[in-house]
Amino acid sequence: MADTVLYEVNDGLATITLNRPEAMNALNIETKVALRDAVQSAAADDAVRAVLLTAAGDRAFCVGQDLKEHIGLLAADREEGDGRTMSTVREHYNPIVRALTDMAKPVVAGVNGVAAGAGFGFALAADYRVVADTAAFNTSFAGVALTADSGVSWTLPRVVGPARATDLLLFPRSVKAQEAYELGIANRVVPAAELRAQAGQVARLLAEGPTVAYAALKEAVAYGFAHSLAETLEKEDELQARAGASEDHRIAVQAFVNKEKPKYLGR
Repeated sequence: MADTVLYEVNDGLATITLNRPEAMNALNIETKVALRDAVQSAAADDAVRAVLLTAAGDRAFCVGQDLKEHIGLLAADREEGDGRTMSTVREHYNPIVRALTDMAKPVVAGVNGVAAGAGFGFALAADYRVVADTAAFNTSFAGVALTADSGVSWTLPRVVGPARATDLLLFPRSVKAQEAYELGIANRVVPAAELRAQAGQVARLLAEGPTVAYAALKEAVAYGFAHSLAETLEKEDELQARAGASEDHRIAVQAFVNKEKPKYLGR
């Protein structure tokens, strides 16, 4: 795996770190491939029970597409006429977002700085966002004459509502951490110096929790957005049966009766 993305698994927690701080963690091809591979590895690894997605440096979580590389690729496209530059959405962004949203385990984004464009999209694809008080979010797409990608047209309206999402997409601007919290983009805002410790603490808590129940909760929320109440009630019945059959549920009930703290196994 390229060193533009660091990947580590420790006691059930996979930590994925974007590692191009000198470029504000911009997404060149090498980084996109490495990030896609890391997220898919975490999703497929049964030993991973939670994921922390964060970034190196203090200035940026991820500013999206590396425009210095992008402009060269656009020039090559004009010469060759194959239009491959924009295939990055299909080849990289879409698989990354699908893996983050679909994996049967919780994902925490530790947003240490600016999250723009696809960087914003990846943060939104996480289940929980711990955000430094110095961080900011920007859709950016219209500013470079592009439409939304990295799932933003799906995730952002669900977080802030369609009207606010349209405003932020049509008129890109910097949404500071406090406003992001008020809009629901940030779940928790912490001092920048404490970002890594607090994001890690949240992710570690989830890694030690009832994994089967967390997976069912993710699936239930996603399902409910696109289905009727009647259909959602049927889905809840199905998912509750799955959670109720888990070893973690038995452990939780026994621990409650014994007035003990449960030690979940993630199955």
